[in-house]
Amino acid sequence: MDSRRSFLKSTFTSASLLGIGGIPLTSLAADGATEKYNFNLSYAPHFGMFKESAGADLLAQLDFMAANGFRSFEDNGMMDRTPDIQKKIGERLAKLNMDMGVFVIDAGDNWKTSLTTGKKEFNDAFLKRCKEAVEVAKRVNGKYMTVVPGYFARELPLGIQTGNVIETYKRAAEIFEPHGLVMVMEPLSDNPDLFLRHSDQSYMICKAVGSSTCKILFDIYHMQKNEGRLIQHINWAWDEIAYFQIGDEPGRKEPTTGEINYKNVFKHIYQKAKESGRSFIFGMEHGNFGKGAEGEKALINAYKEVDKFL
Repeated sequence: MDSRRSFLKSTFTSASLLGIGGIPLTSLAADGATEKYNFNLSYAPHFGMFKESAGADLLAQLDFMAANGFRSFEDNGMMDRTPDIQKKIGERLAKLNMDMGVFVIDAGDNWKTSLTTGKKEFNDAFLKRCKEAVEVAKRVNGKYMTVVPGYFARELPLGIQTGNVIETYKRAAEIFEPHGLVMVMEPLSDNPDLFLRHSDQSYMICKAVGSSTCKILFDIYHMQKNEGRLIQHINWAWDEIAYFQIGDEPGRKEPTTGEINYKNVFKHIYQKAKESGRSFIFGMEHGNFGKGAEGEKALINAYKEVDKFL
């Protein structure tokens, strides 16, 4: 199984749906929380990241995130949850004054449904899921949705593949524009067969689509692996970046566990965003370096460490 789909599956299944409405705001979060920290950036954990401290209940995990100072939340598998659960999550986020980050528009197998080919069945499946995503976004008060164009089609020239992706994303933009939603393309490093791998490639597609609803998800982990020079590439693609995700390299764990100087990267984004009057959600799309509740506490402390220099 491809590593990104495995990661998505693990984050979805690690948090049980049992008892989703049964725990009040003041219960598990208050018991397991460390002292609330006023983060400078809006970091977004996902379900399962704090289940040892907060328990399996999804709403209790949201409470724990908020109690520890996190102002956003993301969930790759949101579209696979029932409408009732989506609504409850959206209501709890509103009570906690938390923003909804990305969820993934997954048209069956997001990578094998290759928009690069121009095949009608792939395009139709993707656009159908885009329409469904509008309703999901309404339930969870969301704005951002992750999209990936799929595999490189080796039988087609690169320019033809790029044109096919652009045309399909133009059609998707027509679906999202009336609702003020934003699909964020994510260049990935998971395997060399993927079409979208670089930020400048994503920048070109965004410019060609020409819509405020088609932007870049700049995943710092993937871009460190694929292109390096993180700050320079962020500067080059800045106008088309709408969302960031986090993960250290190697290992795809929290900041301070690998080679990326997150203090400098975050400081640069923070200052540049302040100068341009912009704000971002920073999705914590990574695993926990440590085990159990102590590992979860260490993860929170790692974010305090890299955030305090802003």
